[in-house]
Amino acid sequence: MSRISLPCCRAEVSPAQVPLTPASRMRVVEGPGWRLAVEAERQHWPVLIGGEGWAAEFTWREAALLRRCVLQLVGQLEGIADQLMADEAITLEVETPCPPGSLWVELEGHRAAWRLRFVLAPADGSRGLEGSWSEQASGPLVAALTHCEVLQRERGEVGPAR
Repeated sequence: MSRISLPCCRAEVSPAQVPLTPASRMRVVEGPGWRLAVEAERQHWPVLIGGEGWAAEFTWREAALLRRCVLQLVGQLEGIADQLMADEAITLEVETPCPPGSLWVELEGHRAAWRLRFVLAPADGSRGLEGSWSEQASGPLVAALTHCEVLQRERGEVGPAR
């Protein structure tokens, strides 16, 4: 199977996983049970993140914060994995401000298989989001988030380099 790399994300995917048309500016990386799409030219909601049966649009800041929290939890799990028994269950969570509300992310499972869940809690007058990924989808999603260049920039306004 041939592989290609997307400009927005360094994760390699098969061409069948990238439904791009010549007129499309959106770059999509997806697999069974997850999707990450970036349309850098969009002003308000340039990042679409989805799971099995759901998808939501995120601002640059929300998507970058979700990425940072997910990677923090995965790093914590990797740091203690050798101390866990094979079937020992673990739940890690983090909550952080995400103005105007807050973001809560959970990693739940075992050292070798875990699932992710998040809640973007709204403040008055703003939207709220909730989503999750299965054990099969969580690892590949984390790999895509890890390599997504536009979400790696955390100084000032997160987004594409201009």
